[in-house]
Amino acid sequence: MREVNAHAGFPIKPVYGPEDVAGRDVERDLGRPGEYPFTRGIHKHMYRDRLWTMRQYIGFGTPAETNARFKYLMAHGQDALNVAFDLPTQLGLDSDDPRADGEVGRVGMAIDTLADMEEAFAGIPLDRVSVSLTINGMAAPITAMYFAVADEQGAARDRVVTTPQNDILKEFVARGTWVYPVEPSLRLVGDLIEYAARHYPRSNPVSVCGYHIREAGCTTAQEMAYGLAIAAAYIDMMVRRGMDVDEFAPRVSFNFTAWGKIFEEVAKFRAGRRLYARMLRERFGAKNPKSWMFRTLIGGGGSAFVPQEPENNIVRGAYIALAAALSGTQTMALPTYDEAYTIPSAKAQLIALRTMQICAEEAGAADTADPLGGSYFVEALTNQMEEQILAEVARQAYRFEQALASGEVGKVGVNCHVADGAAPADPEVELYAFDAAVAATQVAKLTRVRRERDDRAARAALARLSDEARGTGNLMPAIVEAVKAYATLGEINRAMKDVFGEHKEPVQW
Repeated sequence: MREVNAHAGFPIKPVYGPEDVAGRDVERDLGRPGEYPFTRGIHKHMYRDRLWTMRQYIGFGTPAETNARFKYLMAHGQDALNVAFDLPTQLGLDSDDPRADGEVGRVGMAIDTLADMEEAFAGIPLDRVSVSLTINGMAAPITAMYFAVADEQGAARDRVVTTPQNDILKEFVARGTWVYPVEPSLRLVGDLIEYAARHYPRSNPVSVCGYHIREAGCTTAQEMAYGLAIAAAYIDMMVRRGMDVDEFAPRVSFNFTAWGKIFEEVAKFRAGRRLYARMLRERFGAKNPKSWMFRTLIGGGGSAFVPQEPENNIVRGAYIALAAALSGTQTMALPTYDEAYTIPSAKAQLIALRTMQICAEEAGAADTADPLGGSYFVEALTNQMEEQILAEVARQAYRFEQALASGEVGKVGVNCHVADGAAPADPEVELYAFDAAVAATQVAKLTRVRRERDDRAARAALARLSDEARGTGNLMPAIVEAVKAYATLGEINRAMKDVFGEHKEPVQW
């Protein structure tokens, strides 16, 4: 009989029974859906009352191109957006910065000023559409631009739902798009959390991302462990700043993957909800039940999909959607089958959207709350996962890559069930044709905005921002003022970098 191990490292038994869950306090550890500790889901009836929102990671080229793709997907039933920004935007560089050469609009849309954000969301009512902004080091100015567009549209502030990622700690741990040193970076995270809680109460001003740490190679248990630890760091920071935990904790959100084994992923989220609820109530003293709720986007990590036999990724996506639904997600986001190759095509994005819709409407995954609850296997796995998460301290990225290369971890079409003994890239996949003219278009627009704006107002706002950065107050009002004066992202970044300095990664010898 072959041996099977969870990605978390513990062995999976061939059969589970009552003895595997004996000794647990069912009421304490499980409860009912919608009740503490939320092991079985954060809502009483889950998807019978409200289906998960469906998103895809979208953004390329100019804001106008991205706006067209937004509207295409919304016309086909997508009810929320997840926005990708190009690398210069993520790093706070204007499109005409020499360091942005060759990267403008390549892996996301370019945003230089409020004018770009206005174009990106033209015709999209920001009081009716939930929008995630995948931005970290530049989360404060980019979210300020988004808030400004919502204000221009006349949207009531208590109706604006947006989720800037704003998780800088995972950038230091796993991803690398940091800008400032750690302390001022954390200050900006806290400033946005505080500002949003008091001015845009339905926004989710931080999305803690175990996702990227999993993509860096950790196990399922490590993904949840890092996510909970980072969330605790932000919550502790805000409490030390003087905010009551119940003032902001109900809007803390999460972003995790579900591309591994289905039952292990379900167990990870059931254990994570339980641990988070206990942490908020017992460690931080939160009294509002909404503060105890672990609200998460669940999607497939990019590493789940491969360029070999890319149509197999459609099947993988269906299983990811099922795992996310069974795990109790609030938002589902699927990668597209061509994502291992290229910026997603419209066809591939429509297939991913239809996959989520079929999971919701045809497969029965939304029919009842926590459908796997009570399974000896799932309950035992949830308990083991909880223990692993609590004990987890070390990463296993190198070991995972070794296991994938050796075939110990199977990837169909890559290292097992390979057609004709080889796994070549498929030449039929439509590749995104990056247009170098995008940069010229973006730079021309940036030049025009600089020429037409009230330059005196922009300079005054930037000077105020620098002055405020030298103090200890919340920087968001000064950032909002600079944004509305059409200061560029690069100028706003520079005004703070001149005060904060720049983070330098330690040299590894």
